[in-house]
Amino acid sequence: MAASIKHELAGRLGLVYLVVMVVAALVVIKALHVQVWEGDKWRKMGRAVSFKDFVVPPNRGNIYADDGRILASSVPYYFLRLDCKAIPDTLFKKKIDSLSMRLSRFFKDAPASDYRKKLWNGKYGAKPNRYLLVNKRKISYTELMEVKKFPIFRERGTKSGLILERVNERLQPHENLARRTIGYVNEAEDGTFEGRVGIEGAFEKQLRGEPGRSIRQMMSGRWVSVTMEDPVDGNDVVTTINVDCQDIVQGALTRQLEYYKASAGTAILMDVKTGDIKAIANVSKTATGYREVLNNAIGDAAEPGSVIKAATMVALLEDGYVHPGDTIDLGKGIYTHNGVTLKEARTPIGKVTVKEIFERSLNGITELVYEHYRQQPEKFVNRWYAMGLNKKVGIELAGEADPYIKYPTDKTWSGVTLRWMSFGYELQITPLQVLAFYNALANDGKRMKPRIVKEIRNGSRVIERFDPEVVSSNICSRQTIAYMKEMMEGVVENGSAKNLKNAACKIAGKTGTAKVAAGTKGYRTEPKYRASFVGYFPADKPLYSCIVVVDNPSTSVGYYGNVVSGSVFKEIANKIYAMASLMRDDEEEEEEEKEVTLPVSQNGLKKDFLEIYDELGINVTDDEADRADWVMTSRDKEGTEFVLKPRSVDFTLVPNVKGMGLRDALYLLENSGLKVGVSGVGTVSRQSLTPGGRVKRGSYVHLELK
Repeated sequence: MAASIKHELAGRLGLVYLVVMVVAALVVIKALHVQVWEGDKWRKMGRAVSFKDFVVPPNRGNIYADDGRILASSVPYYFLRLDCKAIPDTLFKKKIDSLSMRLSRFFKDAPASDYRKKLWNGKYGAKPNRYLLVNKRKISYTELMEVKKFPIFRERGTKSGLILERVNERLQPHENLARRTIGYVNEAEDGTFEGRVGIEGAFEKQLRGEPGRSIRQMMSGRWVSVTMEDPVDGNDVVTTINVDCQDIVQGALTRQLEYYKASAGTAILMDVKTGDIKAIANVSKTATGYREVLNNAIGDAAEPGSVIKAATMVALLEDGYVHPGDTIDLGKGIYTHNGVTLKEARTPIGKVTVKEIFERSLNGITELVYEHYRQQPEKFVNRWYAMGLNKKVGIELAGEADPYIKYPTDKTWSGVTLRWMSFGYELQITPLQVLAFYNALANDGKRMKPRIVKEIRNGSRVIERFDPEVVSSNICSRQTIAYMKEMMEGVVENGSAKNLKNAACKIAGKTGTAKVAAGTKGYRTEPKYRASFVGYFPADKPLYSCIVVVDNPSTSVGYYGNVVSGSVFKEIANKIYAMASLMRDDEEEEEEEKEVTLPVSQNGLKKDFLEIYDELGINVTDDEADRADWVMTSRDKEGTEFVLKPRSVDFTLVPNVKGMGLRDALYLLENSGLKVGVSGVGTVSRQSLTPGGRVKRGSYVHLELK
């Protein structure tokens, strides 16, 4: 009996053993199958689940004004998220009430009880929320520093549970100032920006940078970076725009558009010698008021009206057909050719000089053109072509319209085209193209390419420099330039713009009032006008050229160029000239100080001065600066030795580096978080950021060395 039971148990054990061995064999076979034959498949799936490739967006480069002030910059903002599981229970229960209260006070959108309920559910709900969005509002870096002081959030390591989701925003600190010229950006899903229009679009390649990569692994409910390929930040763009000039130009234009209920307006201010655009305003009437919508300055080619008469007069003078003192009898001021009659605004005219024709903006100029060019119209047009009126100015911004200057061989040329062209019709040209021509007259015939960007920078290093570019050294003879300057001054002194005579400085220029055609209906519908004034100031020593164009001013208030646009020009000239005079006074004072004190007053490291003075055998008194690292120097009353005085350095304020050598200036400025650009050699004579102002980290400061 016992033997049979023992035999039965042995059989059962053997069966169990056999089953175990078979199962083990199957497991081994399956493992080998998975490992060898399906290994690649499962490894790829595993990596897909636990590893992820993230794009790390670069910082887009800044856009700076000519003095280093920021026009556009990418600013980081943060969404607050919470890994509720990571916060220890004891800490959470002890601090949840105080945290809820702080969040309620900070965001001011819900009571503390709502925040407490949200946090509690995130921690003790059906499943702990490891990525809880605390609030939908994103916060700035400064606000983040405050939030990190809140209960729980101030804990070190993962115990705080705080997860920061960073996003960048493209901001223009000066809001609507030159907004259309600076341009706009689109934000992609990966957090990068792409420029659309303006400088943002034109210099997209330089500004955007290169994205990086981050391979992250899922660990404890969050993605942790395991390998990192750093992004390459974009370069900075330094423009010619001056913030103060832009504010003056845009403000004056906008106020005039509002008063005259005009549909749109453009104003451009240019440095005569360099062609630098210091301000460019494009303001349009919208449903919500006047703001920048389109860049009409470079994209709106239209009939300019009488401002083109300067080009007509240059052609007549250059070809020797007229002299400013020549007299012509315009009779009743009614001119008929080829079945078309043209009348002066006020008649009769009688005998006038060529100079008076231009100064009073008389359409009798067409009689001169018809008399001398009707048998050779191509000679007249060739003069305009030689002055570059048929070419784009080549500004870096996209969207410049082609000028349209007819030629006698064109199909649309007719018997009246020559006359109409001579006073601004049957042609199309943009405000910037008109200004570039007048700027050449102000610049003694030297035509400059309009420049809106000076440099591409990477920190303090210049990547690319755009120097002033001469398009033509002489658009006409010096004698013709002298005549034209005299006549453009006469426009203000004696002619159609006498209302600008009492400006702060002497103005020279030309008025224009063009009737705007209404499509196929031509000029037969209710009249609309384009009022213009273009010129330069001061007339005796031109610093700036400027054009103001106002579209469709209300005819019930007024629509003539001398009043509508000329008044804006006058306000701009008064304020810009006053500002330029103050700058010149400051420069003269600095020069006087240098003559009196150099090399007396210098700033820098004390040890450097001591080494130099010791080498030169100069006596030094440094009792007051015994323990100071940074000093300023001056001579004693007798002038026999130098005195070192201590100088305090506060890296939260823009340091005064005037008089310093470049090495010391770079040390102070860069340690203050500023990006530095340099021109010249010697010691610092000027810095673009005012000393003593609060430092905005990442701002650009330019140093001039002499």
